[in-house]
Amino acid sequence: MGERTEFEPGDKAPNDGEYTEVGEASFHTEINNPKRVKLKKGDTFPETTNKDRKWKKLTKARVH
Repeated sequence: MGERTEFEPGDKAPNDGEYTEVGEASFHTEINNPKRVKLKKGDTFPETTNKDRKWKKLTKARVH
């Protein structure tokens, strides 16, 4: 089983890094002005802009 890539508000960050909001179908619809946060391992993810969004590490959130 691999490492999780999407996180809910209140989850703990698995690694240091920059995380950004993604939508349920982020590859179909682009989010305007997504929130970005820099977290250290063990920090808690803040609330997202709306309930349908999740946090994802910035390097993994890029669209091809």
